[in-house]
Amino acid sequence: MIPVTDPRIEAYMLELTPESDPAILEMEKKARETGVPIVSRPVGRFLSLMTYLKQPNLVVELGSGFGYSAYWFARAMRDRGKIVLTDYSERYMEYARRVFDEAGLSCRAEFRVGDALQIGREYGTIDLLFIDLDKYLYPEAIRVMLPNLAKNAVVIADNALWRGAVVEGGEGKKDAAAIREFNEFMCGHEDFFATIVPVGDGVLLASKISP
Repeated sequence: MIPVTDPRIEAYMLELTPESDPAILEMEKKARETGVPIVSRPVGRFLSLMTYLKQPNLVVELGSGFGYSAYWFARAMRDRGKIVLTDYSERYMEYARRVFDEAGLSCRAEFRVGDALQIGREYGTIDLLFIDLDKYLYPEAIRVMLPNLAKNAVVIADNALWRGAVVEGGEGKKDAAAIREFNEFMCGHEDFFATIVPVGDGVLLASKISP
């Protein structure tokens, strides 16, 4: 395992930007207690920043868990924006719905239970696509969703460095191999300008530059 960010650096970043939103704190506590993976708080702030800059009308999130990353998107949106959450777990979606209701953000969210790729392809003109589902599905996810992206869409994918496994060999490791394939596809595709931001577990950020 290769740490993407020195823990001292991440601690410094967290000290600079203390968080008081009770919904964020509740979801972080739930993640610690249940072991359900969520993006790190610095990644959450990055998602909110990209939302403030882009102000998308439609965000589709492939793999929402219980709604932590979606919440970072939703609270940075203008009222006309909408995020679609997807997860196999009805229990997670019910929890996310409650958190969003209590925060007054349900008007910006659509909660969908089922296969993320099946649900995702129901939406066209997607302004921002966030990929955080099973890692072996990343290459399929972008190929499936590519026709549904709006002009100048933004694609963001979490775990783009997969705890260093993308550079440690491990050719037989399905997830690491799939993420390498995904990264190479995005960085080499003529329709995208892409880079990997070394925050959290690595975040791939790409802008669609071709119609």
